[in-house]
Amino acid sequence: MKQIIVTSILSLSLATVAMAQEKRWTMDECMHYAVENSPKVKKQTHTSDSYKAELNSAVASFFPSMSASVGAQYSFGRSIDPETNVYNNTSTFNNGYGLSVSIPIFNGGQLINQWRMAKANRQLGMNDIQKEKDDLAINTMQAFMDVVYYQGTVKLAAEQLEENSRILYKTRRQEELGLKGKADVAQIEAQVAANDYNLTHQQNLLNTAILTLKQNMNFPSDMELDVDTMLLDKSYATMLESVEEIYDYASDNNPTALQAQLQLKSSKMQYLMAKGRMLPSISFSAGVSTNYYENLKGEQAPAAFGSQFKNNRGEYISFNLSFPLFNGLDRLTNLRKARNNMRIAQEQQTEVLRQLQTAIEQAILDREGYAKETIQMEKKAQADEIAYQVTLRKFEEGLMSPIDLQTSANTLLLSKADLLQRKLMYLLKCKLVDYYKGKPLIEGIN
Repeated sequence: MKQIIVTSILSLSLATVAMAQEKRWTMDECMHYAVENSPKVKKQTHTSDSYKAELNSAVASFFPSMSASVGAQYSFGRSIDPETNVYNNTSTFNNGYGLSVSIPIFNGGQLINQWRMAKANRQLGMNDIQKEKDDLAINTMQAFMDVVYYQGTVKLAAEQLEENSRILYKTRRQEELGLKGKADVAQIEAQVAANDYNLTHQQNLLNTAILTLKQNMNFPSDMELDVDTMLLDKSYATMLESVEEIYDYASDNNPTALQAQLQLKSSKMQYLMAKGRMLPSISFSAGVSTNYYENLKGEQAPAAFGSQFKNNRGEYISFNLSFPLFNGLDRLTNLRKARNNMRIAQEQQTEVLRQLQTAIEQAILDREGYAKETIQMEKKAQADEIAYQVTLRKFEEGLMSPIDLQTSANTLLLSKADLLQRKLMYLLKCKLVDYYKGKPLIEGIN
């Protein structure tokens, strides 16, 4: 019975490992994994939580501040007796209580502007999380495309090596029959060696691309990562879209544009706060206090605690008006710095929006260009395939040299590799254009 249980557990474990190894990761799954496991995203989330705490603090600043105090004092030696107001040697105990409240009435708009700045920073923190996710998803998408490309070049290199190995075998048989010379065999052998090297080189590039993808995903380096190439099953067509419409949407909704917008808003609030510190401030305060006194060496018994607590009570209210006159030019310097920071943020926003518009225009142009190139490259690859088959047949008939065959084979290989690259670049640009239009980079996840 025990052996059956152990065997079942072992079989289940092996099946789980096999399923993990057989999993083929789609591009969306890779991007989602990268976003969920990114230390940068988690760090930005903590920063956003700090902005949330600052916003709560800014809201609490509108409420009155309240404090309570309790004090006890034991005095001995020569001092003034509060009952007789003369100096003598005595020991006394004094116990005081106080409660005060204060609220700013006017402080140059600093409270409301502090709240507005904290609110903008909170929005900035949330937006920065999304921007970090988007940037990471785009980098992961590009790394995924590289892996798919090098998987394709490895397959093409392996096919070429297999084809030339078959030709080499046939050429050697023809040499034995006197139909081919040793020079033909030597040239084909050199081509096979070159194909073998190219296959090794492409495999190395694929391994590097997989490592880069794992790094972007924060994926364990000792685990196998097999990607799905089904994304290539897509039609390639040109589309007419307005750059202005996409830009108008992106300038108000894209995380990069929102980041610049919120940074400008925050800097404006900082400037208004610095400006408010140049104005007078008005505050109101009120309080109540009482105390208990006892002469420890007195002959008479002190009044009861409750009686003193009630009879010694006092209240006050006050209005305070403060004018900032001179403090070493600190306020003026801070005002100038805040104004300059606001102007810098304005220029930064202008530059960000200009770069965003350029990126949108470039993405649309690239998408249309790669769509056209893909269609033309498909025709070229088909033509090169026919040309190679004709050259191969003529080589076998002795009408073409091994160099002609090698040239035709390399031309076909480059055409297929270029076609694969154009397809992947078209898909990448389609995703970028859709992203600028507001479509999430990761399907089903915002």
